[in-house]
Amino acid sequence: MDPLDHVIAALHTESRLRVWSLVITVFGDCVQHRGGAISTARLGRLLGRIGVEPGALRTALSRLGRDGWVDSERAGRISHYRLSPSGLARFSEATSRIYAAPRIAPVTEWALSTEGTAQTALALGGLWLAPACAAQNPPPAFRLVGRITDLAPGMRETLISDEHAIALRRLMADMDRLTGLAADPLTHAAARILLIHRWRRIVLRYPDLPAEVLPADLAAQDPRARVAAVYHHLTPGAEAWLDSAEGEIAAMPPADASLARRFRPA
Repeated sequence: MDPLDHVIAALHTESRLRVWSLVITVFGDCVQHRGGAISTARLGRLLGRIGVEPGALRTALSRLGRDGWVDSERAGRISHYRLSPSGLARFSEATSRIYAAPRIAPVTEWALSTEGTAQTALALGGLWLAPACAAQNPPPAFRLVGRITDLAPGMRETLISDEHAIALRRLMADMDRLTGLAADPLTHAAARILLIHRWRRIVLRYPDLPAEVLPADLAAQDPRARVAAVYHHLTPGAEAWLDSAEGEIAAMPPADASLARRFRPA
């Protein structure tokens, strides 16, 4: 049995697969730290391992080109794609949020303020709650900093939206299957894309909540710390595949220093 079957099936069945979004995940996870360009042959091999058909990939690349995300160049029979300058500009903030290091200490001070968004804070009685260390720019009209002294289990369930909780639990189910994965380098590269694609959709849609305000089952696992652990397990195999050459697929340039900083403290 394919060790990725359940994770791939979840990707294809939970919602309509947006192949163009999956391609952006590949750029962020496999391309930017290795020279910034990828051949259609390597991209097709990687996404084919995840069940993406060649026609769907061509359509996705065409859309990304029309929307100004990518530029392409041809070398003989092989096309190479890279993020355009505008694509890079849209990309950098998301990358820093996706690969931020797990918290190493509990959050003890919180800020309740008049300013916030669903991507950065929790809505609470018309105000926004976030760790006090989180930057707020511009400064809010009102901001109160203090400690949470009591938080009933039932309230933990109401602080997080149903959609956010479901997304995190599906992520945990994926990681249960990927933890300790022993497979060939291509499978490790595909597994890392599956992990980061699900994580990317969560991080860019919902606030990155500390364990102190998560429901008990999620708090016990610390989603970001667990993503980091699985990611580091998959990385040697994934990077070995990016180093490899096969037929018309040339080895990619060596990884730069940004790879070692992923999920690591600055």
